[in-house]
Amino acid sequence: MDERRPGLDPSVAEVRRAVRPALRGLGAGSAVVVGLSGGADSLALAAAVAFEGPKAGVRALAVVVDHGLQIGSADVAAAAAAAARGLGLDARVTRVEVAGAGGPEAAARTARYGVLRAAAAEAGAAAVLVAHTLDDQAETVLLGLARGAGAASLQGMSPASDLDGVALLRPLLDVRRATTRAACAAQGLEPWEDPHNADIAYARVRVRERVLPVLEAELGPGIAGALARTAAQLREDAEAFDEMIDETIEDIVEHAEAGISVSVAALAANPAALRNRIIRHVVAAEFGQSLTRGQTIEVARLVTDWSGQGPIDLPGCRARRTGGRIEFAAAAAGGDARPTE
Repeated sequence: MDERRPGLDPSVAEVRRAVRPALRGLGAGSAVVVGLSGGADSLALAAAVAFEGPKAGVRALAVVVDHGLQIGSADVAAAAAAAARGLGLDARVTRVEVAGAGGPEAAARTARYGVLRAAAAEAGAAAVLVAHTLDDQAETVLLGLARGAGAASLQGMSPASDLDGVALLRPLLDVRRATTRAACAAQGLEPWEDPHNADIAYARVRVRERVLPVLEAELGPGIAGALARTAAQLREDAEAFDEMIDETIEDIVEHAEAGISVSVAALAANPAALRNRIIRHVVAAEFGQSLTRGQTIEVARLVTDWSGQGPIDLPGCRARRTGGRIEFAAAAAGGDARPTE
């Protein structure tokens, strides 16, 4: 195999091995879009795709999104596209305007994925590949833990998810950031160093530069890997719960006036973890809303601690106990949901 050729750097081989299954899984004749920033992670990904793609019969387009948030961003984007072309990939640059709720970081992410999805649709691509690494995963898990966001957040990023009908693949989630940097150096690629990645105004940078090094120093090496393994285990648990919910929900849910109802007896018969997930799933599926843990627990009390309490206002809906069922009905137009934390 090519990885065993004398002189092939181990870091290059590792990145190629990580990318190969993702490309071969798409099948010959497929196309992919590679999200490229010019940083070491995405540049190493692009190089691996350029090498492995032809062997898998997969054509690739590198898409560079210029967010316009920094002076000289157009030059950085042009250099990244040129690097991709030098690797043998087709490449394009798309400039976006970053605006919207949630701050510039969230707005930039939304704009970036919108561009990648549009490029995939135009190219007829089966998947978009992005270059999140094991280190990114560890940072995501720590941030979720600090925010108390629950198991869903602690699952981190999935190796494969959906981007509006296109597969979003993260083949480097088991690869360390140091490996992508080494792979770039071994191939003579010069990655761009984003100054935002050193700006401690960002929580993720503080986790990267301050929190993880302290954990490594005080608890020993391997913390990032342990966090990534935790995320993988929680995703497995979540998938099992989702299967259980899918099997259970058909038997306990009925349509009701202006909403949906769930059997009290069936909810009571399930363990708390599954009961709470069913409640959240019903509200999300029927009304497109997410419940906090406090809201979920209050609805669960209609099952486990029923003492005649009245309806509970929730985002987009209202829950009440009627006989042997919990009814979820759409909230009245203009009604305010009572916050429950």
